[in-house]
Amino acid sequence: MLDLRPNCECCDRDLPPEAAEARICSYECTFCRDCADGVLGGICPNCGGELVRRPIRPADRLLRHPASTNRVLKPAGCAPPLR
Repeated sequence: MLDLRPNCECCDRDLPPEAAEARICSYECTFCRDCADGVLGGICPNCGGELVRRPIRPADRLLRHPASTNRVLKPAGCAPPLR
């Protein structure tokens, strides 16, 4: 089950569970659309994987399986991934 992390790892923008602008890789590294499409070019800087739109969990399911509250942040921000 996805963690639905609460923020962008690059800019610390809040990404609530219903955020359509959240992007994730297969390891659930989480970024906002602006960082994912901009500086990261659609590639995760942590694993090199593709960043895709994070699915939205229905509100009634969040009651039983809540989103994570653990914030992950790169203190220096994000640099373009190495290719």
